Amino acid sequence: MAEYHKQIAKENPKLNAYLSVFNKPKLETRNQELETNFLSGVPCAVKDNILISGEKCTAASKILKNYIAPYDATVISNLKQAGAVFLGKTNLDEFAMGATGENSAFGPTLNPHDHTRVAGGSSAGSAAAVASNLAVYALGSDTGGSIRAPASWCGAVGLKPTYGLVSRHGLIAMASSLDQIGPITKTVEDAAIVLNAIAGHDPMDSTSVNPEWDLPDYTANLNKPIAGLKVAVPKDFFSVPSGSASVATSAKEAALAKEGRGLDSQVNNLAQAAIAKLESLGAHIDQVSLPMVEYAIATYYIIVSSEISANLARYDGIRYGYSTSKAENLLETYLKSRAEGFGAEVKRRVMLGTYALSAGYYDAYYLKAQKVRSLIKRDFEKVFEKYDVIVGPTMPYIAPKLGGLSDPLSAYLADIYTAPVNLAGLPAISIPCGFIEPETSNQKLVTRLPVGFQIIGKHFDEAKILQVAHNLEQSGK
Repeated sequence: MAEYHKQIAKENPKLNAYLSVFNKPKLETRNQELETNFLSGVPCAVKDNILISGEKCTAASKILKNYIAPYDATVISNLKQAGAVFLGKTNLDEFAMGATGENSAFGPTLNPHDHTRVAGGSSAGSAAAVASNLAVYALGSDTGGSIRAPASWCGAVGLKPTYGLVSRHGLIAMASSLDQIGPITKTVEDAAIVLNAIAGHDPMDSTSVNPEWDLPDYTANLNKPIAGLKVAVPKDFFSVPSGSASVATSAKEAALAKEGRGLDSQVNNLAQAAIAKLESLGAHIDQVSLPMVEYAIATYYIIVSSEISANLARYDGIRYGYSTSKAENLLETYLKSRAEGFGAEVKRRVMLGTYALSAGYYDAYYLKAQKVRSLIKRDFEKVFEKYDVIVGPTMPYIAPKLGGLSDPLSAYLADIYTAPVNLAGLPAISIPCGFIEPETSNQKLVTRLPVGFQIIGKHFDEAKILQVAHNLEQSGK
């Protein structure tokens, strides 16, 4: 553990991956057979929106700057029983709202590969900590891509489990119908090991699924060949490379490509190479269509903002958290505490959600978004009637420069391949599939930046996507 603390002390001032570091690693042993547990004594980091009893849990927000967690999240209890060691709490976009890791009240997390670029959000600190060897593995949360996005941009493995497989008890809520806790690791096998420890029914979480079958050992079939596996490649994920307006099939696509919001051509090439590798391993590859994916971002941001508006109403400056000293009455306490305690992105989403839920607009926005969500889910179900997994790029481009996605719409569009998975409640994993050297005028500063490849599975079929991911990972060694 001393080596990790030494490395954190050296690198964290540059990266800002950790918000708090435990002087003495938190270790609690309840399991009497820890010698057989792969996680016993293994140091991990925890995203700072997951409660660890007696420690600060800020959600990277001023409004919770001094909040002390009164109990352990269920995932923390599970890891303690496995003998895990907790190094500290990691940085994130405030209340997990962001695609870049820049929205933290305590400063952005920087990309370990290039400190002028973002780490990805919202689990920025968790991914940066794993990628820079400041932790063996980390926990993150994924609402619209918040595990997979930073894993892709930092070069780590990020697993978003099926909604309901891992307890959300003790996770500070952002959007309750979308949030899911999962691991960020160095390898696919590590992700399977961590999932074994944290998955399972929890009566403390009303959305936790109590399956009628025993949960599998997610490491059991990792080495099983994937010959004969049916792999679907959505043509909707590969329609227009960034900058290729000439091949666009509509004015909308041409505008996106011209602005650089489409799929980067080099990312496209690496994703296609990963698909070719799957085919060389014996998988059957077919193109399919997910027509409703076009509406996923609009649907996602209406639903997520509406749930944010409801969930964040509890931060009123009275019960806990930041309270203004400038108010003269109760109403002013509410208004000023929230105005001073919340950052710009949180305020933006609260206002969007409040508007979508307001009288006269509920049917036009929120209700319609829920109907479209059902159609998106149905698209996935139709594909999974014939195919085992769906694959494609995780993110449309490499990690942007700091401030490169300052326009909110550009930042929201970064979730184009990840948010549909959350809307459908499906499991997905992002694994590294190569590197890109970004264009630069100063060749001395050229650095290779990682690209992620996403594998999406059927509900509760984490074993299958882990198997595919592991085979692909091992084929590149």
